[in-house]
Amino acid sequence: MSSSWRRMRLWGTAHAVDDLYQGLVPATLPYFVLDHRYGYVAISGLTLAAALGSSIPQPFIGVLVDRYRLDWLAAAGVAVAGLGFGLSGLVGGWYPAVWTLILLSGLGVAMFHPAAGRAARAAAGDSAGAMSIFAAGGSVGFFLAPVLATPLLVRFGLSSTALFVLPALVVAGFLVRRRRVAPASKAAPIGSGDQWRPFIALTGIEVVRSAAFFAVNTFIELYWLRHLHAGRGPAGVALAVFLVGGVAGTLLGGRIADRVGAVRTVQWGALAGLPALAGLAFTSGPALPLIFAGLAGVALNIPFAVLVKLGQDYLPSRPGTAAGVTLGLGVSIGGLFAPLFGLTAQAHGPEGVFALLCLTPIPAFLLGLLLTDPDRSARQDHQLLGGPGHRDVAVDRPLDPVPEPLRVHHDDQVELQSLGKRRGQRPHPVGAGEGGIPDHAGDPLGVCGEPSGKD
Repeated sequence: MSSSWRRMRLWGTAHAVDDLYQGLVPATLPYFVLDHRYGYVAISGLTLAAALGSSIPQPFIGVLVDRYRLDWLAAAGVAVAGLGFGLSGLVGGWYPAVWTLILLSGLGVAMFHPAAGRAARAAAGDSAGAMSIFAAGGSVGFFLAPVLATPLLVRFGLSSTALFVLPALVVAGFLVRRRRVAPASKAAPIGSGDQWRPFIALTGIEVVRSAAFFAVNTFIELYWLRHLHAGRGPAGVALAVFLVGGVAGTLLGGRIADRVGAVRTVQWGALAGLPALAGLAFTSGPALPLIFAGLAGVALNIPFAVLVKLGQDYLPSRPGTAAGVTLGLGVSIGGLFAPLFGLTAQAHGPEGVFALLCLTPIPAFLLGLLLTDPDRSARQDHQLLGGPGHRDVAVDRPLDPVPEPLRVHHDDQVELQSLGKRRGQRPHPVGAGEGGIPDHAGDPLGVCGEPSGKD
């Protein structure tokens, strides 16, 4: 068992369980239609409730986590996410209650990410590979949601949502226990070393990546059905291959970043997306598009964990805020581009969406050129301040003050001479060499005692 997994297994598992509830909402929607005859508008409303709860509050929760050290929100968030979703199937289909509970579940997801991202970074240290375990956990949870939910929903109906409360409570218990035995994580003073310009560029990359990921995730099955003329089985396999590729890409990106650097990994990931998406859009046959579906999942997710870590590097005094943006708003905001892709699919089919996606690596790469090495920037800042060229990412310490040179004035010199006489010692005037010869080399400005040549 690797040291990275030992450090990160709790946070990777907790992230998987938390994001499981994000994936369970879309997996459950068809059963609300079947059991309670919800219409398309009502189903869209539930999707909106989950998105509103999970995305928009995260940056603001991150600010609170950084300012007030609300580490307990990780445990509370996953518990609220599980309870909200678990109870949504038990209220008899009363729409206001279902909508509110789905919103509450999304809010629990939002509560989890900033606090967990802050604590996971403290556990991972400066290793992007270790941080990728935490990031990949969320992808695994989202991927497992329909796999776990569908058999239970088919067998027991919507009341089976109550079974999903248990994993949330178990994980919340482990997080509470960890918080009691582990010291609280610390960050640099607010505003210390924060680099907002590259962080804004990084957020732009995350939005582009998220939009492309959402588009492929939404239209890949329709692409297989209507453009490649495959059956439902191969279409489902294509979606699974894309999601598994996403998990592999997240883990791979962390390994690459530990070897070649975070900024270069983000740039390479953007470039890799161009041939992967082009192959997915313009190849045909039973095997080749499937291969490119997996490669597209890998390429789109290579930067994912790296962007999470790099965002916290750019905002060392605000790790919760950075996690709230990169894990929350930056990921979920890609769904806002769904209407654009929907209009494209309506006019040109799913193949038109995939052709449009071939352009997304270009702005991602151009924004990647605006990223800077946070360690190099920190070393330059410390050198300008006269401090050491070393920087702790997770914990920044204030620079040690430079000691003032010892200055002995004339009155103090007289007192020292008197003290020496009382002890029977021969006084040496400050600033004098052997035999009382003035030593102007040691005191060229005459700051110790009277200036040379003046009695």
